[in-house]
Amino acid sequence: MILSRRALNRALLERQLLLARSRVTAQDVIERLVGMQAQVPLDPYIGLWTRIADFQTDDLAKLITDRRAVRIGLMRGTVHLVTARDALAIRPVVQPLYERTFVSARGDVGVPTFTSRLAGVDLKAVLAVGRKLVDETPRSAAELRPLLKKRWPERDADALAAAVHFHLPLVQVPPRGVWGKTAQPRHALLQTWLGRELAGDGSPDKLMLRYLRAFGPATVADARTWSRLTGLREVFERLRPRLRTFSDEKGRELFDVQDGALPDPETPAPPRFLPEYDNVFLSHDDRSRIARDDFRLSRSSSIEGTFGTVLVDGFIAAIWKISRKKGEAMLRIESVVPLGRRDMDAVAHEGERLLTFTDPDASHTVSVAQATKSAAGPRGTRSRTTGTSGATLESVKKKGA
Repeated sequence: MILSRRALNRALLERQLLLARSRVTAQDVIERLVGMQAQVPLDPYIGLWTRIADFQTDDLAKLITDRRAVRIGLMRGTVHLVTARDALAIRPVVQPLYERTFVSARGDVGVPTFTSRLAGVDLKAVLAVGRKLVDETPRSAAELRPLLKKRWPERDADALAAAVHFHLPLVQVPPRGVWGKTAQPRHALLQTWLGRELAGDGSPDKLMLRYLRAFGPATVADARTWSRLTGLREVFERLRPRLRTFSDEKGRELFDVQDGALPDPETPAPPRFLPEYDNVFLSHDDRSRIARDDFRLSRSSSIEGTFGTVLVDGFIAAIWKISRKKGEAMLRIESVVPLGRRDMDAVAHEGERLLTFTDPDASHTVSVAQATKSAAGPRGTRSRTTGTSGATLESVKKKGA
């Protein structure tokens, strides 16, 4: 059976809870998604808000402060937000990735690798001291470096700290990752923080089944992109009797769990705001199931620096960013593909809901700028301003007309 791009899109959206908001708990959603990309501390809050009906920031903040969810390096060597039991189960599976990455890591361009800077050092001794230090109290990298340097004065402090961070399962403790709080990353050993030992034998089989349930149908290359694990072809061949297979429009073999959702490709998909980093667009080697062929970022964009994305009809169609000044929150949205008036209105409406979530006490302005069809063409803009009383003023302008 051949699955079209649109069929794969709707399967992904359904499994990622992006077709309709769910009423399950934040903890259940985090486990369903096999964790959430969290290198930007507040990204998971946006990701959960867009997936869960009536989600509140405290729903996640309490999970973190109660140690039922943790921020820890996992898939792709990046920080993920996962439940406590998933952290204990997944970290042994991805540990080889961290050890492999450490061999070539150097911290900066043109400098020797960490391993070369630690040649002749007893790595087990470094890790034992590092573990003792973070068990005493959660420590930042800046705090850890001089303490390790004191023990090995002739060695590079950055390399010593890197050895600890790459080899030990360290969590970023709160208030890092708590809504409304700011804090530099301080680390504790996962087992000490949770009071439990690591689980499982390090086999990736269960993790790959969970990946397919959350992101499938998918190729082996897709799973490798999501996890950055090696040897997955053998894993999928081992799992083949338990899986079903399809082909995409390019003839590539897709694997899936037997009961994975495959909605009607014409299922309506409402606009959804995604944070700067979300695994929905970071988990496939071929991202055509989420990004259209005409996806382009404008060189004349007024949105600078980092930004989130907006799905329209299931595909990336716009970027967004919130700016704040003197009690006002302004959401600027710029399409990256042409949008009709109805879609622009739907995006603006969903944007107002986003501001109500992120900035409930501020006055709100939502501006939606249309993508240009040509470099010289006019650019359409729709904007709405909502005061604290709830009154809304809407205007439509043409720039350059």
